[in-house]
Amino acid sequence: MSTFGQYFRVTTYGESHCKSVGCIVDGCPPGMELTEEDIQPQLTRRRPGQSAITTPRNEQDLVEIQSGTEFGITLGTPIGMKVMNKDQRPKDYGGSTMDMFPRPSHADWTYLEKYGVKASSGGGRSSARETIGRVSAGAIAEKYLSLTHGVEIIAFVASVGNEFLFPPTPEHPTQATNPKFLNLINTITREHVDSPEFLPIRCPDKEAADRMKSLVEKFRDAHDSIGGTVTCVIRNVPSGLGEPCFDKLEALIGHAMLSIPSTKAATISQAQDTVTYDSTPGVLEAKGRHDPCVVPRAIPIVESMAALAIMDATMAQLARSASRQRLPPLKGTLPTKETLLGGAKEPVAEKEASKS
Repeated sequence: MSTFGQYFRVTTYGESHCKSVGCIVDGCPPGMELTEEDIQPQLTRRRPGQSAITTPRNEQDLVEIQSGTEFGITLGTPIGMKVMNKDQRPKDYGGSTMDMFPRPSHADWTYLEKYGVKASSGGGRSSARETIGRVSAGAIAEKYLSLTHGVEIIAFVASVGNEFLFPPTPEHPTQATNPKFLNLINTITREHVDSPEFLPIRCPDKEAADRMKSLVEKFRDAHDSIGGTVTCVIRNVPSGLGEPCFDKLEALIGHAMLSIPSTKAATISQAQDTVTYDSTPGVLEAKGRHDPCVVPRAIPIVESMAALAIMDATMAQLARSASRQRLPPLKGTLPTKETLLGGAKEPVAEKEASKS
C-alpha cells in the first residue's frame, strides 16, 4: 500500500517523472503551528544535486501546503502537500536499450509482474522521488513530537562499504561497545552532522568522512555504486509505545526502515549481462541520473520514517490513556500504575477484608 500508519496516516503519491509528488497526512492533531518553513529544511537536506557524489538531477523540491491549515495552524483535517517535478527528463531513461531490459537491482520487472504495466521512466513509484512525501510528513510528525515530548531524532552515516566511522578493533569488534561511539550517540546533534566539514557524506568525523568520500568517488568513476549503514538516534521517546505482540515498537521501526527505497540495491551505469523482457540474453548499459551512494541522502529519510513510526505509536498510546482516564478508579486486586508507583501499598480489596 502507499499508506503508512494507523492513527497518523500518511499516503504518498507520484512517480519519478510525473508533474508532482507529495502526500496526504490524515490524523494530524489540530491547533499546531505549521507552515512550509517547518517542512522545507528536511526536504532541502534530501534533495538531489547537492554534490558530485549524488545524482546530478537538479530539483529545488519546494513544498506547498495545499490543505489542512489556515493562518499557519493545523485544522485537524487532511494536510495535502505537493512538490513539483521541474527537472523532468524521461528521455534520459528512453532508447532501445532501456526500453527492452528490466534493470537488475531495480523494480522494473517486479512492477510489470505486479500490475501488468509500469512507468516508462525513472522507476516510477520505486524511485527515490517517492520519499519526498515521507520526508514532508515526517517533518510534521517530528514537530509534534518535539513540542509535546521533547523527542529528538538524529541520523548519521556510520559506514560506507568497508570504511567505518569507528573501524573495528580487537578490543571493540563492533561500534556498539566503543566508548567513543557511545559518547557520540549521547551528544550528536543534527547541526553537527550537517557541519560543512562532514558534508556531503554526513559522517560526524572529518577523517572518516574523507575516507568514505574517496571510496564513493572510486565507485562513481567506475560507474558503480556502493552501500553503507546509517545510525539513527531517537531521544526522549515516551514509554509504553508499541502494540503487543506483532506491532512492537522495534517491529514498526523495522517496517518503516525496510520500506525505504534502495535498502537492497541501486541502478548502476556499468554494462551488465542480463535478459530482455522476453528473456532474450543481452547487455544493459543503464542511462539516467543515479546516486553512486544513496546513504548520505538517506539521512533525512531515515529520520522521517523514524518520526512517522514514533508518531503513530504515540497517538495510539494517547488514545488508550485518554480513554482509560475516563473510567472510574479501579477497585480491585489488579496492580495499577498508581499502586505500583507509590499509591496504595496494598490492594483495596485486601484492606477491606482485613477491617472485617
